[in-house]
Amino acid sequence: MNERDYLAERFEAHRTHLRAVAYRMLGSLGDVDDAVQEAWLRLSRVDATGIDNLGGWLTTVVARVCLDMLRSRQTRREEPFTPDAPEPVATGTSGSTPEQEALLADSVGLALLVVLDRLSPAERLAFVLHDMFSVPFEEIAPIVGRSEEATRQLASRARRRVRGGAAAPDPDLVRQREVVDAFLAALRAGDFEGLLAVLDPDLVVRTDLAPSDAQAEVRGAAVWAKGAIAYGHMARLVRPALVNGAVGLVIAQRGRLSRALTFKIVNGKITEIEVIGDPARLGDFDVSIAD
Repeated sequence: MNERDYLAERFEAHRTHLRAVAYRMLGSLGDVDDAVQEAWLRLSRVDATGIDNLGGWLTTVVARVCLDMLRSRQTRREEPFTPDAPEPVATGTSGSTPEQEALLADSVGLALLVVLDRLSPAERLAFVLHDMFSVPFEEIAPIVGRSEEATRQLASRARRRVRGGAAAPDPDLVRQREVVDAFLAALRAGDFEGLLAVLDPDLVVRTDLAPSDAQAEVRGAAVWAKGAIAYGHMARLVRPALVNGAVGLVIAQRGRLSRALTFKIVNGKITEIEVIGDPARLGDFDVSIAD
């Protein structure tokens, strides 16, 4: 066996684990294959005799590749990312059977992947590597370019958001209306603190109105609220409405719908806002102006 074949054999011993890491990071089977293949290409270009812990080295490489892919995906995304259905991926534990791998895939679940996709790339990497694969923070920190303490905070913030992601939106229209009315009143009054009072600290705001060089997604209540207050005078044009059966806000001058804001409200706080201006999407909405 020549040196390259030996290296390939060692790489194959870690492939299942690397696919498991990449799948939780990316949620796309095609991207998983690309990330793992890139790890092999990088390994084939270095002197592997100097790598003491090949598994750890490969995990770091795959994590860096996934981080770059997530950042690229975030800058060019126009539609919400939909993860692929789980496939049998495992952590590389020796003696694992196909049945055990399938059960592990089921334990990841599409719901968790959807929640993970709402995290920033750095949050997702810190959470996946530490909480799912027990990689120490001191090894994660150089990958995300943060201090060890800052990396701990990334994982902690991600952990809170993952746990909160399972919470179902409040279905009660009266409670929805109370929160949306408080939101609108604060916006019209330019009341920054009042606005923060109805927003979840980890608020995510998405819009299809942003030009290509602007942010289509903003994270963090304080960050978004500062910009929203600056345009608070436009809130006089906004009216409460039922949008696809939930309380939202619309701009509908002369009976023509031009903007819609939809909300996800959990435990009395707005956790997500989507601002829609695309006529094609607006045309699919069921809208009735609220009294």
